[in-house]
Amino acid sequence: MSADHGQRAFIGSFTSAGGHGITVADVDPDTGALSLLASTDTLADPSFLAVGRAPGTGGTVLYAVSETTDGAAAAFGVDADGTPRLIGEVRPVGGSGPTHLALAAGHLLTADYGSGGVTVLPVRDDGSPGPASGVLAHEGRGPDGERQAGPHAHQVLADPSGAWVLSVDLGTDSVRVCALDPGTGSLRLHAETRLRPGTGPRHLAFHPAGEHLYVLNELEPTLTVCRWDAVGGVLEPLGETPVLPLDHDEGGAGRTYPSEVVVSHDGRFLWTANRGHDSISVLTLDETAEKPLLAAAVGCGGRWPRDLTLDPTGQWLYAANEHSGNVSWFAVDGRTGVPAHAGSVEVPAASCVVFG
Repeated sequence: MSADHGQRAFIGSFTSAGGHGITVADVDPDTGALSLLASTDTLADPSFLAVGRAPGTGGTVLYAVSETTDGAAAAFGVDADGTPRLIGEVRPVGGSGPTHLALAAGHLLTADYGSGGVTVLPVRDDGSPGPASGVLAHEGRGPDGERQAGPHAHQVLADPSGAWVLSVDLGTDSVRVCALDPGTGSLRLHAETRLRPGTGPRHLAFHPAGEHLYVLNELEPTLTVCRWDAVGGVLEPLGETPVLPLDHDEGGAGRTYPSEVVVSHDGRFLWTANRGHDSISVLTLDETAEKPLLAAAVGCGGRWPRDLTLDPTGQWLYAANEHSGNVSWFAVDGRTGVPAHAGSVEVPAASCVVFG
């Protein structure tokens, strides 16, 4: 497991596109700058990462999906020099193309985009995942014959109360609310909330107060605002907001495909990453948290921003720019929420950034 070396960033990338796999970097708290330390390509296409703790030791563990046809997940410790080290075995997830993963109730969950479902794997004392304890298959389709011919689970995460697991499905235009049994590792469907057909929901983020969440749509550059009832596990869509000006110029890049949504720690701002438009949008949130207002859009510091991450201090925003092969960081203006480009580092085929 890793020793305490201050703040570190972990970057995922596509090895099939020339990426180095999992890269570890030190973070300068004064400038937000990343200094690359080490990497490993032990796992193919670790496109999304999550940080947790080993139940037996409390040490830092880095979890990764393998976004391949076979689909897998693995755990890594991080040595003192930053070198990621595989813990236990690489585990099949029983689904194809996992794009996201999260921890909940002593289990690791993956969203399997290709096969359209969510896999549950128990976490062992050393932090490594055990064999899959269950797969909840999604069903349905959407109106886009090319992108929505079947279910495509794109994200899975626990709600702030820890009582529920939510999965976002681009193929079925819906968000599923599930209950996870910590004893058996089984996932039970509680409710499915339908969003507007053809929007292609990709990711969601909760407001820090826990009573609202925001679903970012990939097939249309819009954000769906929802009210969340953690007691009953009820998700209620309230309306949509564009994340780009209606007359925005694609700059010859074709359609815009939003990828990630982030909410500020104080709940005043929301940011989205927009592939194609290659920008970061800034939306302000009022006291109700129900009326996001588009305030600005700035360049992402590269091309095709696949992921957007706020550091733990809330001062720095990081964009993983897949096609330009770099991670850019931005200083967040505490008054307006507008990010100002502060630097970048080369990371081929970058796909996500997490902190731990």
